[in-house]
Amino acid sequence: MILVAGGTGRLGSLVVADLLARGNRVRVLSRGTGPVPQEVAPSEVMAGSVTDPAALEKAVEGVDLVVSAVTGFPRTDPARVDAAGNELLVQAAEGVGAEVVLVSVAGAAPDSAMGLFRAKFEAEQALGRSSVRGTIIRPEAFADLWIDLLATTARRSRRPLVFGRGDTPTGWVAVGDVAALVTRVVEQASLRGTTYTLSGPERISVTELARRLMASRGWPGSPRHLPVAALHVTARLPGRSGRQAEAALAMDQPSPVHDDTRTRVPGLPSTPLAELLGRAAVRSEGHEP
Repeated sequence: MILVAGGTGRLGSLVVADLLARGNRVRVLSRGTGPVPQEVAPSEVMAGSVTDPAALEKAVEGVDLVVSAVTGFPRTDPARVDAAGNELLVQAAEGVGAEVVLVSVAGAAPDSAMGLFRAKFEAEQALGRSSVRGTIIRPEAFADLWIDLLATTARRSRRPLVFGRGDTPTGWVAVGDVAALVTRVVEQASLRGTTYTLSGPERISVTELARRLMASRGWPGSPRHLPVAALHVTARLPGRSGRQAEAALAMDQPSPVHDDTRTRVPGLPSTPLAELLGRAAVRSEGHEP
């Protein structure tokens, strides 16, 4: 039995669908704040949070491997979900002798300017301290997510809003590519027990991604920018707005990323940004591909 924590989210639901399609028995742990995606419905779904030890104890019963696809960002403090919650999940897995596949982030570090990255690093450390066999997957920013976020900020102006300078190159990776790696690691024991960093096929800035989004939809003009000074003020605020501003400031600071995962795990998909932009444009018209 495989437990996927966060199995109804953007990444988790794809992982669950892939695993089910390959005949695996899958249990999903979800906070239960929204409807269960259709692709997840055939699995065993349990409502509960990684911050609740009692829920975790039930969720790991009879489980051989745990996948953590959880994140509280930006709604919840990453220290509570991505750090402490993942540590509780690791402890629960350790209690039943299950392996753990932890989806972290590229650039996770104790001194990162972004709270999410610090929290993911703490989760990695908790996994390393445990007695379970752990695998860490560190993807760069999810291209699909950021395309949707930028499109949302455009609104009627049709000019996406870029927070800060937005000039740092990022290896935007498709969520489906990350899900494919998670599935391969889950199904092939020989690939587990190590760390993978996964990037997309092209490194461009947020501003360039916004420009391509506009071009893909025929929107004239250029992206708007929220000044860095305004971000510094907003980053001091508590809650979601402060965390998003902090994240934008952190993304303006380049961090070295070395991705050799596709060499180590041959055959992984590498979805072009143009394809993702095309899919998003179709969805925006109300027609799923």
